[in-house]
Order: sequence, then structure tokens, then C-alpha cells
Amino acid sequence: MMREIKNVPCPFCGCLCDDGVVIVDDNKIIGTRNLCRIGHQKFAHAQKGRFETPQIRKNGKLEPVSLDEAFDKSAQILANAERPLLYGWCSTSAEAIQIGCELAEACGGIIDCTATLCHGPSLLAIQDQGAPSCTLGEVMNRADLVIYWGCNPMHAHPRHMSRYSVFPRGLFRKRGRRSRTIIVVDPRRTDTAKLADLHIQIAPGSDHMLVHTFREIINSYDVTHETVAGIPADAIRETIEAMGQHQWAVLFFGMGLTQQMGKDRNIDVAIKFIHEFNKYIGTKTVLMPMRGHYNVAGSNVTICAETGHPFAVDFSRGYPRYHPGETTAMDVLYRGEVDAMLNIAANPGTSFSNRALAHLAKIPLINIEPHNQQSMQISDVVIPPAIVGVECDGTAYRMDNIPIKMKKIVDPPENSMPDTVILGEILKRVKEYV
Repeated sequence: MMREIKNVPCPFCGCLCDDGVVIVDDNKIIGTRNLCRIGHQKFAHAQKGRFETPQIRKNGKLEPVSLDEAFDKSAQILANAERPLLYGWCSTSAEAIQIGCELAEACGGIIDCTATLCHGPSLLAIQDQGAPSCTLGEVMNRADLVIYWGCNPMHAHPRHMSRYSVFPRGLFRKRGRRSRTIIVVDPRRTDTAKLADLHIQIAPGSDHMLVHTFREIINSYDVTHETVAGIPADAIRETIEAMGQHQWAVLFFGMGLTQQMGKDRNIDVAIKFIHEFNKYIGTKTVLMPMRGHYNVAGSNVTICAETGHPFAVDFSRGYPRYHPGETTAMDVLYRGEVDAMLNIAANPGTSFSNRALAHLAKIPLINIEPHNQQSMQISDVVIPPAIVGVECDGTAYRMDNIPIKMKKIVDPPENSMPDTVILGEILKRVKEYV
């Protein structure tokens, strides 16, 4: 019997749009409404190409085994390792991440999430400077100036502009798009830049220099160079003057700012710019990172709640230790210290460097993943889970750190259990072995 399930949160990006409609017939997803094309594809392909049973590599080949055998093998690998790495966590529930922290402590390992490769520098800067921020609802109701810096939401977060920032009508922005000014700072002429009122096409890698020049102007220093970051100094002064004509501004920033030379220092100076813009210009101004995977913000929130630190937490000394530059996934993989890894809700095959993958191929790898992906080729244990937000419920955090309850839409395959159950079973066995 066909049925429609309404108000479904989309388990794709950090927008976590919760007005989706999913159409189900006989436990099969046959259609969606209100979702972007990527969100639709997430549901449309969720039940295709699945691993149907747990597998363990024997004599060089992955062979089907029982769930108990897969749990036992996983626990033995983690318990026997001296420095295991538990990585991923961006596309699973906060409840599963909570158990993951306990598992990392039990086996004396390192727990790190995908933020280490995207907005880790943002977290470091926010810890240094604090962050004047808000919710996406406040952006919709109040913002009359929206700045996108180093990000392209038209492709990466397709409904961000239509649902939260640019086009919707808000309590104080009754005319929607006509109530707002849009500025895009990007070296490329992206599709988002084509919609902007002003595109600041800076030279690649010069963001830090441009933000500092903004700060010089706000602090009444003279700009002595004719051009900065490829932009004429007069145009920069006019931009600051135009920004000051608005009542409420928000700066959304992406990996174009966090993953180039300077990294956390780029965000550090951007936060100082926001503080000074509030202090000297008077326009209420906030900033917010554009988070990618739907619960990567939740992984930072949950790991921080459990350990006191947002990512790259090392339990090898018996207590949580946090030292980015020493304890992140890339650091320990590059140094060859990791002797076993559990990957969950992430695809290191597409995001890790060749150097990290080369070490990963030498050590036991446990993969909790429903679909075939690149890292399956080097996995020693594969456990297919139920997909959070499709086949089981759970909690996820939107990019503005608002918790959203994910819905169960269809029943999972017979041997696919929620991540919370899988991690709980492995944790129980690890405690017996260590």
C-alpha cells in the first residue's frame, strides 16, 4: 500500500531540511517531494547496491559471516591494537557517536571525525576567539546582507539560499530576495556568484590579506597599496561603506577559506573582523561555517560533550587528550602509528590522501558501511548497518547546531542493524577482551 511520509529531515547536507515528503510502497522508496536533487538521490539510491550480510576477509577474499562472528572479529582487532583509530561519524546519529566515544576509551584509541578534513580549522579559531553566531531561522527573519565566502551553496547546499538565507520572506524581510543584498567572495565565477549583487573575485590564496584590509579600514588605518588581493583599494573601501548601510549581516564561509594556506588563521582574522564590524560600524553581524555532511556538526557537538574536545581525541594515556597537529587522523596515519582502524559513516577512499591510504592498506580495517565504496577493497571486516534517517531514527545537528530528530522511513534489510546496536555489541566484547 502506497503512503506518504511528511516532514522528513533530509540526511544529506548540513541544512537538514525537514520539510521533505517521501513516498513509500511496500517498504520501497518510490519518490520524494520538496527535496533538492541530491537529497532525492540520497533516498532513491538508499536501498540499492547494499551489502546484505556481514563479511570478513579470509585468504584475501571477503566472505559472508554471521553478525556475531563479525562483532567478535571487530572487537578482537580493536582490543589487540595498541593505537586504534575510530574515524568518520559525519553521517550517523549522535547516539551512535556517544557509544563511539565510550568504545574509543575502552580500547585506548583515537576518535576523530571528518571535520578534521574540512572545518577543523574553524573549530580551532572559534576556540581561540569565540564566535558571534545565530540560528538559520534568525538569518531568514533578520538578514538584509548575506555574504558567501569560499563556498558555493548552489551546488553543495542546494536549498540553503531558498530555505534560509536569500529568497525566503522573513519576519523583518517581507520582500524576500528584494530585501537582501548578496555578496560572494570567490576566485571563481560560480553559479552562486552569478546570483550575487556583488562578486568580489579575489586572487586565489589571498583571503587572509583581504580580511585584514577590511579590518584596517574599519580601524581607520590608511590602505597604502593600490590593489589588495587583486581588488582595487577604492573598491574595498566602497564595499565596507556599502556593508555598513545594512541592519543585520551574516557571513557564511566554506572550505575555500578553511582549506587553503593559513587555515585556522583565516577564520581567526574573519572572527576579529566580525567583532570589529559589530563594535565600530553598528551593523549586527554574525558568521557561520557551511557544514557539509548532515551530522558533521553533531559529531563535533557530541564528541565535545563526551570528552571535552570537538575532534581528534586520544585516549591512549587513559584520559582524553586533544592536540591537533599530533592526534588528528592524518597525523597518526602519516606517522604510521595507527595499527587498526574502524571507519563508520564516511568514505576515506575518496577523502584521504594517497599517503594515508597507503598506510591504511597495511593495517586491519573495520568498515561499518551499507554500500560498496572504495575502502571496501582493503577492509578486513564489513558490517552493513541500517541507514540513519532512512531505516532507523536518531538525532542529528544542523549546521547552526540545532538538533533535529531523524525519521525511520522503511524497514532495513534483515541483517542490517542500527549503528547504535552494532557499536554497542562491539563495545561489550571489547570490554571482555581488554
